[in-house]
Amino acid sequence: MNEIVTSILLIGGALLMLVAAIGAVRMPDLPTRMHATTKAGALGGGLMVLAVATYFLEGSVTARALAVVVFIILTAPVAAHIIGRAGYFVGVPLWEGTIRDDLKDRYDPDSHILHSRDRTPPNS
Repeated sequence: MNEIVTSILLIGGALLMLVAAIGAVRMPDLPTRMHATTKAGALGGGLMVLAVATYFLEGSVTARALAVVVFIILTAPVAAHIIGRAGYFVGVPLWEGTIRDDLKDRYDPDSHILHSRDRTPPNS
């Protein structure tokens, strides 16, 4: 029974990693690529680590596996946000089908200053 659960978790994780890889190749711009790889990649990696914990069924392995899953879930979205933000600020173009760009009127590419919504930009 243990091997069946482990196999299901591994196959599920591998399929989600495949979806993340396809999303990285097929999506049209950096933000959508980051979204696809972060969501599917973090969940796929988490399922694979849980498969390891399920296979060994030892307290120390399970504790480490849960720590790795928590670490992945906490750090993957933050890293994707930082990479996406850096890409926007250096001028990586958005997809032409992008409907809304909330930062367009608030970011000054010359001074690299991002103004908040509450504050009116200087020179306005």
